[in-house]
Amino acid sequence: MLKELAQIKVAIGKLLVKQIYKEIKMLLGQKIKELRDTHGVLQRQLASLLEIDTPMFSKIERGDRRAKRTQVIQIANYFKIDEKELLILWVADKVLDAIKGEDEFKQEAIKVAHEKIQSGSSSI
Repeated sequence: MLKELAQIKVAIGKLLVKQIYKEIKMLLGQKIKELRDTHGVLQRQLASLLEIDTPMFSKIERGDRRAKRTQVIQIANYFKIDEKELLILWVADKVLDAIKGEDEFKQEAIKVAHEKIQSGSSSI
């Protein structure tokens, strides 16, 4: 009975974590949706540009799938915005994904990474 309760507790914990991360949309996906809404562009139009199907594009926008760097650049060019703006969000999403679930260490890990970047070390 105790073992079953422990398993239920673990399962509920996993579901809660999954739900929390599902609610946090990826930065790039949010920006793409904002750009689409502002310019009246449909998902299928951008999917066609990227030569992927609409469900795949929808997953990118929702944050269920990561866009490729080349796709990010194509989107920036389509909306005539600086590639750097979208690429920064793309990299930030990768960083956030890497530290997801590491609540105990993520602040310190980010600090160490920041210091490494600031030092200009070529071994990054």
